[in-house]
Amino acid sequence: MNIIENIKTLVIKKPLKLDCGKTINNFPLAYETYGSLNKNKDNAILVFHALTGDQFVTGINPVTKKDGWWSYAVGPNKSIDTNKYFVICANVIGGCMGSFGPSHKNPDTNKIYGTDFPVITINDMVNAQVNLLDHFDIKKLFSVVGGSMGGMQVLQFISNYPDKASTVVPIACTSSHSAQNIAFNELGRQAIASDHNWSDGKYLSNNTLPDKGLSVARMAAHITYLSKKGLQEKFGRKLQERDALKFGFDADFQIESYLRYQGSVFVDRFDANSYLYITRAMDYFDLVKQFDGNLSNAFKKTKAKFFVISFTSDWLYPTQENKDIVIALNAIGADVGFVEIKSDKGHDSFLLDVPDFLKTLKNFLDKSYIER
Repeated sequence: MNIIENIKTLVIKKPLKLDCGKTINNFPLAYETYGSLNKNKDNAILVFHALTGDQFVTGINPVTKKDGWWSYAVGPNKSIDTNKYFVICANVIGGCMGSFGPSHKNPDTNKIYGTDFPVITINDMVNAQVNLLDHFDIKKLFSVVGGSMGGMQVLQFISNYPDKASTVVPIACTSSHSAQNIAFNELGRQAIASDHNWSDGKYLSNNTLPDKGLSVARMAAHITYLSKKGLQEKFGRKLQERDALKFGFDADFQIESYLRYQGSVFVDRFDANSYLYITRAMDYFDLVKQFDGNLSNAFKKTKAKFFVISFTSDWLYPTQENKDIVIALNAIGADVGFVEIKSDKGHDSFLLDVPDFLKTLKNFLDKSYIER
């Protein structure tokens, strides 16, 4: 896919030294805002998106023409009430919705970066996005909120900038990527790299797309976002528009057809190299290691109020990994709340219409806002 035009971008002129050792500057950060910043500039919420998300949190995404990825949670009178809060969300660097990423041109060579783009980390993503606070002259956010990879960014943000948020809401996430999750991400990366159109990442220069590899990567990942019970209840062994098995390799079962559809529509909106870079950033995330094996030290400088949320059927980032964050916070006497939401929708529960979750998130934010 090509660089997206006609979206809000902030050119970050300040040099940013990446964890890989390279330095970038004068790079674009694409972002979107919802609601209004109040006079005191103390009602801002920075939302961090997950792996395949973008800055278009709610309403209609102007590029895909579909609902924003968190339309259930963000909007007037919703969990993150845009009548009350000023919501900011940026496309992460390494992404493909306007922020600096592998589909941009390298000004030194005038060629598309592809895999010559520097490897980025969750830390780099956060350090790029903090520039939005200066842009809006916000001294302190009311909250930082995000699920999955967005939750990783939440944890990294408050660790890096302990005085820049009053409340912190990491949802369905972890403080370090497990071997299982690294394995699933590697499966996706290998699917992409095995597509003959990938061309060592130079496919855009060749006017081709590794669409089959990216589709398989999405299919594999999508399975991890769901739950066994949810899949069984929704699909079971139901056949796809037929009464009997065809004894071939077409999509006999509804679940097969569903996954193929998910893979095909993903190719239309996401860049394969961005998928490689962002999954690699997730795999490198290890807040425990950053603080020499003591996760508590990541949070000891902040006075922020934490609220950690997990889901019963999430096997990608299970409740225990979320509880480990709570334990680390309790060890330093931090102000922390925790809830495990009952849901059979798997890891994707935070993106879906799960009333208990949406109500719990709204109650925490609105109560905290009153009590500031």
